[in-house]
Amino acid sequence: MYQEALLKEVRKRIGEKSLNDEIANILNISYDAAHRRTSLKAKFSFEEALELARYYQISLNQFITSDHQIVVQKTSAVTTTDDLQSFFQNNLSVFENLPLSEEMTIYYSAKDIPFFYTLSDTLLSRFKIYVWMNLLNAKQVFIPFLEFSPPFFETDTKELRRKYEEQNVVELWNEMTISSILQQISFYDDTGLLQKKEANIILDELKELIQYIEQKTESNPKFHLYENELMHLSNDIFFYHPQQSLFALPTNMFGYILVNDAKTCSETQNYFEHQIKNSKSMNTSGNRDRKIFFNRMYQQIENLKQKL
Repeated sequence: MYQEALLKEVRKRIGEKSLNDEIANILNISYDAAHRRTSLKAKFSFEEALELARYYQISLNQFITSDHQIVVQKTSAVTTTDDLQSFFQNNLSVFENLPLSEEMTIYYSAKDIPFFYTLSDTLLSRFKIYVWMNLLNAKQVFIPFLEFSPPFFETDTKELRRKYEEQNVVELWNEMTISSILQQISFYDDTGLLQKKEANIILDELKELIQYIEQKTESNPKFHLYENELMHLSNDIFFYHPQQSLFALPTNMFGYILVNDAKTCSETQNYFEHQIKNSKSMNTSGNRDRKIFFNRMYQQIENLKQKL
């Protein structure tokens, strides 16, 4: 029964391709051995079944009878800049394994400015990496920001940002979304690890980023920004697709639990839709409300510049 169910899910994902050829290639077995498995004359080993599920991103939850137990994946811990590069590469693989199309929508509950936007060759991006490394690695020695040299992973980060911005995206923000980066700039300025000149450049680049997001709400029909004043946002990311969804639940700054259980994803979609109903659209609410929302962020940036 389980083998039939697994084969049914594989068939959904390969379309017109030969099932025997696909399984033979993935499991590195002969065509005849693959045929014996697809015809149910032989059973998949446990390792083979896991390999197929992993390759085709098939949720194992459907093979569990209890509604109170699900199988999840966990991303690797990030404690070094090399780990961070792996994190970016793994995020790229998430996009590659999902059925990206016009039916895909990404929901982002933005407790902080979505990290996809700070993947660039700016001083702001470099500062964010500096902060991430100091926060994630307990052994990290605090050094002045100007002495920090992250490795080059611009190729991965540019591609990751491009893939994110190509999708239909729904982001939930509130006044606290920008607070995290402002607090970080203030902290490192107070400690003397960040010089005033660099701090001002970072703030200018942050303002440019917010201006870019404001412009997107006015001109990009695939981007939808909502102000949610009622909930504490959480940095949850939900990749919705009618055939296959994925819920990324943060465990720390760069640690995620990945859930592709259909029931859980359906509940997550309902949750986001409910939050949207209780939020104000920055795309459709009119110029006045949009300007008020973004001007509050510009004012916070200006206030910190005056304080430095």
